[in-house]
Amino acid sequence: MDTRKIIPVVAGALMQADGHFMLGSRPAGKPYPGYWEFPGGKVEAGESPYQALVRELQEEMGITVTRATPWLRRVHHYEHASVELLFYRVWAWDGEPQPHEGQSFAWQEPGQLSVQPMLPANAPILRALQLPDVLHISCVHELGRDAVLEALAQRDDEPWVIVREPQLDREQLAALVGEISQIVHARGGKLIVNADPAWLKGWPVDGVQLNGTRLAALQERPAHFTWVGASCHSRAELERAAELELDYALLGHVLATASHPAQAPLGWDGLAALTAPAAPLPVFAIGGLSAANLDEARRCGAHGVAQMRAAWQPEPAST
Repeated sequence: MDTRKIIPVVAGALMQADGHFMLGSRPAGKPYPGYWEFPGGKVEAGESPYQALVRELQEEMGITVTRATPWLRRVHHYEHASVELLFYRVWAWDGEPQPHEGQSFAWQEPGQLSVQPMLPANAPILRALQLPDVLHISCVHELGRDAVLEALAQRDDEPWVIVREPQLDREQLAALVGEISQIVHARGGKLIVNADPAWLKGWPVDGVQLNGTRLAALQERPAHFTWVGASCHSRAELERAAELELDYALLGHVLATASHPAQAPLGWDGLAALTAPAAPLPVFAIGGLSAANLDEARRCGAHGVAQMRAAWQPEPAST
């Protein structure tokens, strides 16, 4: 066991509207010179993590952060130090980044890095940036197969869809997944299925979604899936998903929903409490939410939102 003191560190991912993010190179004279990382630094005595973020980015690149949200928490053990990294996504700032410490900066596209080498602690953070803002959960059991397929066919983005239809047997689910995959993959999206991982061998899927029972029973991350997520309702379940090195978690329910009328919702404060000071893996807030709740979810520490009924409603007509 590593018994070294853990040093609190903050880091900021400057975000552009199209999803591009900024990396900076480590200057000479520091450990890992020339490696690329998210700008930031140590939290000083008496500072909150947010205050440290504002100060570090002002000192390091001459910008003033005006809007940032907590995102991810990672502990990493380097040869020279053990650090707890609190990552923020920075959405707005005043000024243009300038290399105040002799470093270089580069805007990057998720999944398409053009700079190397990368600081070791950042691998899961870079992967998290490939996740979408919104996950769409199927609702065939309520709306019917035709309505869901039609709504999906009308989309012009690259949707990430989770098929969750517990009323279907394996054969019925396979047929539905085949139909949805043709639409999703033709648009460059991703398809994840909430089912027994053993069912999905040979299916046209990109990942598996684990319910609470399957998450609790696992000893290791399911093999052969590019993306693995879990449905969580507590801090313990979040930490378990992180221990298994899963890619994300659905966390809720945040607001009252028709499917859970007897269960008290977390509310926004409850969501923030479960993720504070930052989540151990990317969290999608779920439960009575839609894409319109994205900003609020981010303020409470979520990566994004997962929507079910709202995903398949027709867009309101413009006036």
